[in-house]
Amino acid sequence: MDVILKKDIPNLGYATEIVKVRDGYGRNYLIPQGFAILATEANRKMNAETLKQKAFKEDKVRNEAEALAKLLESVTVKIGAKVASTGKIFGSVNSLQIAEALKEQFNYDVDRKKIHLDGDSVKEVGEYKAKVMLHKGVSIMINFEVFAE
Repeated sequence: MDVILKKDIPNLGYATEIVKVRDGYGRNYLIPQGFAILATEANRKMNAETLKQKAFKEDKVRNEAEALAKLLESVTVKIGAKVASTGKIFGSVNSLQIAEALKEQFNYDVDRKKIHLDGDSVKEVGEYKAKVMLHKGVSIMINFEVFAE
């Protein structure tokens, strides 16, 4: 029996894939649980159309991410922090402050969860790099500078 998966199922396949399963597994588990639908001709056409629309949206999002990556390449984000006389910061600079600084200084809206630092946070004044993962295959290293306020 061929079924079209609605959700990712470990050791079987990913959503929108057409897989061959045993009749009992499909009829008694996958279909009643809402994990799959029968792969009839009408459902195959609907699945193909869904995949086509998803690919179009994915391509659009990828192009936007690449355009944002080109804009972020030459940007140096400046983040002010209160500093002790030894050069250590009171507290730390993390991805949240970098995301807020990008929004304030350059009006680029980047989710803080997509910004990754080496070592989770910065605790001294200086210049650093952070990896920004804008999309599945689009990531870029941005420069940021922590200075004393």
